[in-house]
Amino acid sequence: MKEGSEFEGKLIILTAPSGGGKTTIKRHLLKTYAALGFSVSVTTRDMREHEVEGADYYFKSVEEFKALRAEQAFIEWEEVYDGQYYGTLKTEVERLWSEGQHIVFDIDVHGARDLKEKYGDRCLAIFIRPPSLQVIIERLKNRQTESEQSLKKRIKRIKREMMYENEFDTIIVNDLLDVTLKEAELKVETFLDISEEDSPTKI
Repeated sequence: MKEGSEFEGKLIILTAPSGGGKTTIKRHLLKTYAALGFSVSVTTRDMREHEVEGADYYFKSVEEFKALRAEQAFIEWEEVYDGQYYGTLKTEVERLWSEGQHIVFDIDVHGARDLKEKYGDRCLAIFIRPPSLQVIIERLKNRQTESEQSLKKRIKRIKREMMYENEFDTIIVNDLLDVTLKEAELKVETFLDISEEDSPTKI
């Protein structure tokens, strides 16, 4: 990690329709590169069984989220579904850059567009595309975290979000996971110009 006044932090934005695999890629990159830190988003949705407060998300009530929004605490925020908000805290970005880390974001398409517009060439915005709509529907069903009604909402949104893929810097098709992860590594290494010394798990 680089620290001090000479450090200019960059952003790696992973975006995809729900179930596209961006969270899996994020976890791999964070495990692979010491130079990367994760920006934990705020959400008002319910915590899932495997999730941890402050590691996966900061879970807030709608009232708490709106209070943060009124304080202009967010770089970007969105109401993804009715009454379900997500946002990126300014303090997360400031914290990670002050620690000398580049930042990985795992966010929805609209939030990714907002960050790319704000930070421009300081960002690498990667759209993770599933091999087909049917594959992503099956992934969501296999999670078993959605009711029939919420699944229909997600599928409708996925169809819209897949239309935005060409608005980002690059696209990775998430078909074979090992290939996807290697492609993500290469893109990150090229963008950040990082060496093996920044990667605790690479030989």
